[in-house]
Amino acid sequence: MSVKNNIRNIAIIAHVDHGKTTLVDELLKQSGTFKAHEQVAERAMDSNDIEKERGITILAKNTAVDYEGTRINILDTPGHADFGGEVERILKMVDGVLLVVDAFEGCMPQTRFVLKKAMEQKLRPVVVVNKIDRPAARPQEVVDEVVDLLIDLGADEDQLDFPVVYASALNGTSSNEPDLDKQAPTMIPVFTSIIDHVPAPVANDDEPLQFQVTMLDYNEYLGRIGVGRVFRGKVRRGDSVAIIKRDGSHRNIRISKMFGFLGLKRLEIEEASAGELIAIAGVDDIMVGETICPQDHLDQMTPVRIDEPTLQMTFVVNNSPFAGREGTHVTSRKIEERLLKQVETDVSLRVENTESPDIWTVSGRGELHLSILIENLRREGFELQVSKPEVIIREVDGVSCEPYEMAQVDVPEEYTGTVMESLGERKGELLTMVNKGDGQVRMDFLIPSRGLIGYTTEFMAQTKGYGIMNHSFDRYAAVAEGYTGGRRQGALVSMETGKVTQYAMIQVEDRGVLFVEPTTDIYEGMIVGEHNRDNDLTINLTKAKQQTNIRSATKEHTVTMKRPKILSLEEALEFLNEDEYCEITPQSIRLRKKVLNKSMREKEEKRKKLALKQSE
Repeated sequence: MSVKNNIRNIAIIAHVDHGKTTLVDELLKQSGTFKAHEQVAERAMDSNDIEKERGITILAKNTAVDYEGTRINILDTPGHADFGGEVERILKMVDGVLLVVDAFEGCMPQTRFVLKKAMEQKLRPVVVVNKIDRPAARPQEVVDEVVDLLIDLGADEDQLDFPVVYASALNGTSSNEPDLDKQAPTMIPVFTSIIDHVPAPVANDDEPLQFQVTMLDYNEYLGRIGVGRVFRGKVRRGDSVAIIKRDGSHRNIRISKMFGFLGLKRLEIEEASAGELIAIAGVDDIMVGETICPQDHLDQMTPVRIDEPTLQMTFVVNNSPFAGREGTHVTSRKIEERLLKQVETDVSLRVENTESPDIWTVSGRGELHLSILIENLRREGFELQVSKPEVIIREVDGVSCEPYEMAQVDVPEEYTGTVMESLGERKGELLTMVNKGDGQVRMDFLIPSRGLIGYTTEFMAQTKGYGIMNHSFDRYAAVAEGYTGGRRQGALVSMETGKVTQYAMIQVEDRGVLFVEPTTDIYEGMIVGEHNRDNDLTINLTKAKQQTNIRSATKEHTVTMKRPKILSLEEALEFLNEDEYCEITPQSIRLRKKVLNKSMREKEEKRKKLALKQSE
């Protein structure tokens, strides 16, 4: 069977922060794809603001480099398990994977997660041991870990016979030897390993066209864009073809615009043939997994499996006393339009209407997936409220099942007992425990996803910030009995509307941790802190000091006040309980009770207790 030796299609897979995006930067720079006067920005592939700030890849992206007459199409995939749906689809477009592993950290949960998906597609890996210049780097041990992991994942002999390149993407050096002294300022070993070991696509241009959409993009002028691979045949601009939907139905369309990729540019092209990665515009309802083929030769490819959501939240129009103060998009129509636009390109997201036109149920792949959507909305000027994240329970063979995750925890030895105890309380099952010899212990747990909701802050406090925790979805299994979730501490709730005074803060700071600073505007029912007991406490933070003409004996004393804890979006979502909302605006993140008035809340609580008693 003849192949196209001038094309290679690869995906870069790795755990979060192992340096794959930096490696792509170097491949772009050193391939000669850019002209001498063109600058390549640092982490050029992370185009989204949040990606740049957090140093993570959220959206899969593709680029291409020309190296010595070979077009290498590179797909940079997300390393976080919440975006696993992206990874799985991308792997269908490629013939090999570049596995990037940190020379110190070795194989991590997401390494396993993305590599498992690659093994299922029978792809051959090229291993790049990155960050070879890190102190305490252990490249040879890391290669052994990769071999063990591949065996564990059921790799065949062909997949186990992989080339290894040792590199420092940050310094732009690499070599085929593990010695740091042998590093040279070049990426040639990476390029040659790709060309020598990644199979070239089959040359079947003369067969009927088959193109499958694996990613979606959106452009204000072109509308929805389907990105995918031509698996066989040729396609030209202006061709009349058929699009086969996921349910098997089909309709005729015309290809109005096509794009190819080179460097960071999307170039308009007239024709594409088998093995090429292209983008097609002008088909409004094009969707992931759909097949484009000739009208007289309908041949559907196996639709791509899309990971189902495991977590859901309620999105509500902002109805707090401060609604409409800071945002530009506050109506239900605007919010619904924006959520439906997100569904256009994010195939793992579900948006469902409820009985109320102001409330939607939004389901996603995890806390990070949903919090990034919320962060994007607030940056675009939206105001809304969201409820506590909840896992999606499914019926499997008549049994109620919930999502479970594999959690890998690296902690200093002295904190192992505390972490084991707290994860045990959350129904985590310890699977393995390895003492790494440098005072660090690595533990693997199987734990219900709801046990990890809101755990990050507690974990960081338990390990004094030295612990590292990574987790990825494993499977649905029977609901764990005896764990209800939720936070342990109560909330400090404001009883008044007004401005926070320093005087009032000093009076109540021994009751818990405050979340607001002096002069902040607050309203009745707003959560202003965490109580140091397990019940909610209503407090007055707007109280001012009484002014008199009598001079105080303690006037000269300096009062020191504890610094309030200002919550980030993730911390605010973690803090939420069932009876609370997080109010999100472009300028503020506020926590509030669903029922703002104290006496109304007490009546509601009594009514619930009575209903519970009667049901028993």
